[in-house]
Amino acid sequence: MHINLRRYLKRIHIRLIVFLLGILLGLLFSLFPLVGTLVSVAAHDSSPPLMVEELSNTAQQEQQGRQYYEAGQFLAAIKIWQQALQIYQSQENRLNQARVLNNISLSYQQLGQWLEASQAISASLKLLPAKGSSTPTELTVLAQTLNTQGSLELATGKSEAALATWQQATATYTKAESQIGVIRSLINQSQALKSLGLYRRALSTLTQVNQILQKQPDSAIKTAGLRSLGSSLRLVGNLEQAKQVLQQSLAIAQKLQSPLDISAALIDLGNVSRANQDSESALAFYQQATAIAPSRILKMRSQLNQLSILLDRQQWTSAQTIWSQIQPQLANLPSSRGAIYAQLNLAQSLIRLQQANLPDAPTTTSIAQLVANNLQQAKTLGDQQAEAYALGKLGRLYEQNQQWKIAQELTQQALVLAQAINTPEIAYRWQWQLGRLLKVQGDMQGAIAAYTQAVNTLQSLRTDLVAIDPDIQFSFRDSVEPVYRELVSLLLKPDNSQPSQKSLTQARQVIESLQLAELDDFLREACLDKKYTQIDQLDPLAAVIYPIILADRLEVILSLPQQPLRHYATVLPENQLESLIEKLRKNLVIRSKQNFLTLSQQVYDLLIRPVETELATSGIKTLVFIPDGVFRNIPIAALHDGNQYLIEKYSIALTPSLQLLPPKRLQQRNFKVLSAGLTEARQGFSPLDYVEAELKEIKSEVSSTVLLNQEFTSNNLKDYLKSSFFPIVHIATHGKFSSKAMETFILAWDERIRINELDNLLQIPEQKKRQTVELLVLSACETATGDKRAALGLAGIAVRAGANSTLATLWSVNDEATANLMRYFYKNLSSTQQTKAEALRRAQIALLKDPQYEHPVYWAPYILVGNWL
Repeated sequence: MHINLRRYLKRIHIRLIVFLLGILLGLLFSLFPLVGTLVSVAAHDSSPPLMVEELSNTAQQEQQGRQYYEAGQFLAAIKIWQQALQIYQSQENRLNQARVLNNISLSYQQLGQWLEASQAISASLKLLPAKGSSTPTELTVLAQTLNTQGSLELATGKSEAALATWQQATATYTKAESQIGVIRSLINQSQALKSLGLYRRALSTLTQVNQILQKQPDSAIKTAGLRSLGSSLRLVGNLEQAKQVLQQSLAIAQKLQSPLDISAALIDLGNVSRANQDSESALAFYQQATAIAPSRILKMRSQLNQLSILLDRQQWTSAQTIWSQIQPQLANLPSSRGAIYAQLNLAQSLIRLQQANLPDAPTTTSIAQLVANNLQQAKTLGDQQAEAYALGKLGRLYEQNQQWKIAQELTQQALVLAQAINTPEIAYRWQWQLGRLLKVQGDMQGAIAAYTQAVNTLQSLRTDLVAIDPDIQFSFRDSVEPVYRELVSLLLKPDNSQPSQKSLTQARQVIESLQLAELDDFLREACLDKKYTQIDQLDPLAAVIYPIILADRLEVILSLPQQPLRHYATVLPENQLESLIEKLRKNLVIRSKQNFLTLSQQVYDLLIRPVETELATSGIKTLVFIPDGVFRNIPIAALHDGNQYLIEKYSIALTPSLQLLPPKRLQQRNFKVLSAGLTEARQGFSPLDYVEAELKEIKSEVSSTVLLNQEFTSNNLKDYLKSSFFPIVHIATHGKFSSKAMETFILAWDERIRINELDNLLQIPEQKKRQTVELLVLSACETATGDKRAALGLAGIAVRAGANSTLATLWSVNDEATANLMRYFYKNLSSTQQTKAEALRRAQIALLKDPQYEHPVYWAPYILVGNWL
């Protein structure tokens, strides 16, 4: 079946939020549904006396349908509401018909039956007066129906239409003087804006929601609204504000003494802590929620989240204790999608518990029985989405039991079903699983085809992967990264045969895609919305090197201009390679010793030695590395061939992807620099004595505007960039690169400028119409110690800032050495026609030749990320 995944990828946000808030929070759905809106029974004041009793019975039917809906029994809800619809049709009650059809459409959406959902909502809208509606009841029903239409449009990939519909809903709620409706539709608008990649507008809309909510009196509606807002803020990556909003929601719930709202807010606060990688706080929130949760599903949800964290931390005994608490509850869970997903996630955790080989761990048979029961429940409910998930999970169990054929059959059934209902977030898992099964059975071509489908599906989901919720136990490191690496491993076969050019080209594309996906996960949004011509095609003197870390070996792909791709490999387990790189990094910063040389030569032998001759004979001047994993943490310039450093032979640049930046060379003539720096101690950071000298050195070489100490505030920096165009922005201040976005920042006089604020500073709207910053220099930053993925923060800053190139440091450098290097760099940049990479190389060599600074600790940590031209 051919599916245009691009058209369907955006509905995941909606499904997840409707699922989480609408089902897992049970009765709260009727208080404050985020996207779909169940419409309550309308007023019947004008009904003839003989119809009153019938209307009362019909209202009871509708309430029963609502109860089925909130329990996740959508087919049962539809059946009841269709009966009510027939009664309203016989009475020619158009408003109530429209209202019930709206609810029926919502149920069909939950089941993934888009055609039936569309027919129901279209019929509902036809019954309503689009113009001339005057009563508050008519306006409210119309607005709620528009809300439902918007959720359907977003679910089927029509993001722009959904945004327009929800804007219309907001206007209608405003006419009806329903502030809660306005809040609901604005939150929906933020989901559509995010799906369109308009993150700033999405955050602006959520800020507007917060302002409205703050004016509301404390109530159950307000606490639920704040909770919805907090979840939305978390999903767009604004974790600090999400925490504040959810804490306010919790405080109101505690004031109202509502256990349901208290436990729901605690779970969401736990999710924020987990997103912040603070598992200790997350556990505490989940434990509090478990103690107070009034409903079975809420209690189990918090316990499942605890179990998942304990397994991540390998606290096996505590995990077994939680499992023993969960087990007796299973028989009493209602038959609903929420319960099915909870138990399927439990099965996933139980598999991990079983693999720890602990006494009294659950058996494969018991886990399989749990999944099989859930599969039957999904079929009974007619819930194809839950059925596809359960089938695939059952296939996974058979895979682990090495029953390949049965596992393959179940996986293929799950995949066909997931594709039929257009759920790529589920389909990619079963494409991946099918690839593994085909590989172990020796069908390599079939395995590559299945893996390729999985990667293509993941590519279509890029902007939504960041929003996958902890409640469905998503982890980038466990659920996404292995798909890419395993496909590359298949394409670059570890046997004696050489891969074809087609396979090498695909492997190169896949590893670049992984780099981008990892940045998306780090930044909590898609970092690339359009593709440029690959920049290496415009530089005939550049070679591109892809080191690829696989579980059992290091693969390297070399791209030389106008030549076929080359590839070479070294059998070296991942943990041994990481140990080697970490030792090199630690030794490079010990200025009193030369212990790094042997390690540096070992890494040189892995990356460069096999192609030394090809590089020399091809006339290469620049080496561009697409560094993978721990390779980001070391300065490639310091690799040594036994006679000289790599920087002495080649200019060096790094980039997460060749497609990230436009192919543009810096204009050497008459460029201006905006310099900013701190010399004084601020916010617990030590003074930087040579920064003033550094900025003076730069000013002596090029035209510069200098902001020093008190003048270097974030607002001042923004104002200067807004008033005039500066091709180069040079910031000499403390900064830290971390694998956590919230801990990646640069220090201004008044505050820490965090990574998610950088593009707002450097990409002013007026400036966007002209040019973006061509080079951002960060001359006193460092990567977080003990963090294997810390340099991801450096790449993240480079991308988020929007500058074509970023020059930064891997560790903090002697201030005087930095001042000298920057003077050489700007002199080369302004007085020659050299590339940025060559200007940096010459500056590094000038320092290297100075006996005072010949150790790599002084000149090696400067790395150029992005466009090297």
